[in-house]
Amino acid sequence: MISHTFLGVGDFERAFRFYSAVLGELGLVLRFREDERPWAGWVKPGASRPIFLIGRPHDGGPPVPGNGTMIALLAPDCAAVERAWQAALNHGGRDEGAPGLRPEYHADYYGAYVRDPDGNKLCLCCHDPVDG
Repeated sequence: MISHTFLGVGDFERAFRFYSAVLGELGLVLRFREDERPWAGWVKPGASRPIFLIGRPHDGGPPVPGNGTMIALLAPDCAAVERAWQAALNHGGRDEGAPGLRPEYHADYYGAYVRDPDGNKLCLCCHDPVDG
């Protein structure tokens, strides 16, 4: 359903460090990085799409997070949610909700919420049953 997601960033190097750490914990791999543009994209190993992209906004203006906009990134398990959330905090992210069950969404929804260094809101989540 999704081809790609692009998030505008103000400081590409800072954002690249942040997303490399967070997305690596979710099992994604770097597909490309072009410093001259600058932009970079990550995918699941062996896949070409969907691709998660970061870069400077096309219009040259500053990146501005959307009000009510959130990107939810799927984790392979609850431990990956916790590792990605911690990696986000260790790389300049801000806590918006610690890892834990969110039964108001469904019985097995395990998620955490962060803001990246540019203020974009991310959800790190797993929908699989939580072991005991």
